Amino acid sequence: MKYYYPAIFHRAESKGSGFWIEFPDLDGAFTEGDNMDEAYKMAEDCLGLTLSYLKDEGKEFPKPSTPDKIDLKNDDILVIVSIDLFQYEKRINSRSVKKTLSIPEWLNDEAIKHKINFSKMLQEALIEKLRDL
Repeated sequence: MKYYYPAIFHRAESKGSGFWIEFPDLDGAFTEGDNMDEAYKMAEDCLGLTLSYLKDEGKEFPKPSTPDKIDLKNDDILVIVSIDLFQYEKRINSRSVKKTLSIPEWLNDEAIKHKINFSKMLQEALIEKLRDL
């Protein structure tokens, strides 16, 4: 699922073209980047990390503010940052975990006969199932 949150990009006085970024709706969510491209990528990562943490802690995500409710000062830039949390977590949590499961013997025999990779098949089926949720 994709999430969209407003971020304020503040010009970093000491970096020239750099920015420091804050998410007004997410306590403690700050990052920075040396230019707009890097700053946006860092903001995406910051958003993904913050939402993943909240999810892992069983906390609800704060409702994003509407852009017209955010006060900007001087050279501040309001940017809407989006993250596909499923894809983000898939990318950062890609280590393998061993699972034990049971299937009927006939199904096991047929799968082996057809040289089906059990791990790959389970991963593909789980990904498809989670997309539908």
